[in-house]
Amino acid sequence: MNESLATIFPVSFGLAESPPVVLSPDDFPSWLARHPACCRNFPFLPELASLELACHRLAVEPVDVPAAVREYTVNPSVRLLETGWTGLPEFLGDRSLTPQPGEALVLLYRPTSEAVVVCRTPSGHDLLALKMVEERIGSRDAAREAGVPVGRLDDILIAAATRGLLLAPRSTLVREASFFQGEPTDPDQGRVATFTLQWHLTQVCDLHCRHCYDRSSRASMDFARAVRVLDQLYEFSRAHHVHAQVSFSGGNPMLHPQFYELYQEATDRGFLVALLGNPMPAGHIERLLTIARPAFYQVSLEGLRPHNDYIRGEGHFDRTLGFLDLLRDFGIYRMVMLTLTRENCDQVLDLAELLRGRVDLFTWNRLAMVGEGAALASVEPERFASLLAAYLDAADDNPALGLKDNFFNLLLTERGRPLTGGCTGFGCGAAFNFVAVLPDGEVHACRKFPSPIGDLRTQSLLDIYDGEPARRYRAGSAACRDCDLRPVCRGCAAVTHGFGLDVFTALDPYCFRDRLPRS
Repeated sequence: MNESLATIFPVSFGLAESPPVVLSPDDFPSWLARHPACCRNFPFLPELASLELACHRLAVEPVDVPAAVREYTVNPSVRLLETGWTGLPEFLGDRSLTPQPGEALVLLYRPTSEAVVVCRTPSGHDLLALKMVEERIGSRDAAREAGVPVGRLDDILIAAATRGLLLAPRSTLVREASFFQGEPTDPDQGRVATFTLQWHLTQVCDLHCRHCYDRSSRASMDFARAVRVLDQLYEFSRAHHVHAQVSFSGGNPMLHPQFYELYQEATDRGFLVALLGNPMPAGHIERLLTIARPAFYQVSLEGLRPHNDYIRGEGHFDRTLGFLDLLRDFGIYRMVMLTLTRENCDQVLDLAELLRGRVDLFTWNRLAMVGEGAALASVEPERFASLLAAYLDAADDNPALGLKDNFFNLLLTERGRPLTGGCTGFGCGAAFNFVAVLPDGEVHACRKFPSPIGDLRTQSLLDIYDGEPARRYRAGSAACRDCDLRPVCRGCAAVTHGFGLDVFTALDPYCFRDRLPRS
């Protein structure tokens, strides 16, 4: 029996003086309370023993944890115990800490189905999360009552779910089973965790690039309507149980007259925020950081200095390198994007090497011959596969080189290596895990080519996403339907469109799957 007590009460049994030889575990805490001489150096031992017994019971008792929930749900293993001593959970892990008399709560739960018990003093956020879920208090109502941004309340719920205190509903944005060869073996295969709204706030830009796909004088929304766009995204993310990201773009998004106000509104709703823009003075970045640090700041380079400045304007190359150093000093994740053309194809690897240690991620997209980009020449398809191969080899030595183009998966398949998520983590993610919103509220499946799927001035984002135009872009080209790489590929619809082909029936002209040896 002593061995059993020592196992169930590893701390309190060891600290007790002359513990009983034979005693039921259920009676040990009360025995300590009746024999204070055994606890003369540790008067809190009876309550500590009760806590250890509760931990043991929770570890061995079956807990029916549902495989899926439709809304935030309290983990059924959660126990809140009242004690007369503060610091008992901390003492279990660190004997140098001394519990003190005083009313306190102890939180016990099993974050997984395994017999691992979390025992700790609950934080105010823990208790708030439990109260909100148990009493079915919505984040917006709680935020309104507390006078804080709704994103803070959502972050509290998300953190509680991450720790296993709450059970969170799974995202309802998931690829259809038809995308996979046979039934998916993983229930989360093809399931979206984060939905991105790429918001082109304004057409105003301090550059005039030779491959710009839209220089139209499209008007921006007024502030009230722009805030409503963020509300639409919030409603969408809550309905589909996904995290939301806003990638501010343009034009140059920071030239929008109310950019900082909209950036604040986005962060207040708990959204991840990022920028796709141009180099800006330090003062703009400092002001940005007073609101929130962006997930990343992406700028563009189109090759080495002469070619880049031909495309983007004299002096742009050096300004961009200096700006990357500025972002480093501010601790902001730095991304560089290149648009691949016939003229800069041979400069990609040299630019990547020049950027080694200067960027966190370097990626490229193939030219979409749309807008002013139609005047430039796409890289020849016969050169494309060799570029992919050389770049893939270089990426083995340079961790900043991203494998964004979906067709890298063709080579990875040939080499027997793990596949990447392609362009958006799900191959072509157009109208699936992202949409593009233009300055006036028009919504497109992808910004790189005309792909209208709705308009936020007259429709909700929920209705647009579920509409037939969006469904067609999500399905992609019929030419890819029988390919086992469809979940992580489908080529690039913008490139296909630029070649004058039907994006719903044609194969991306760069696809070389049929030229690879079959296993």
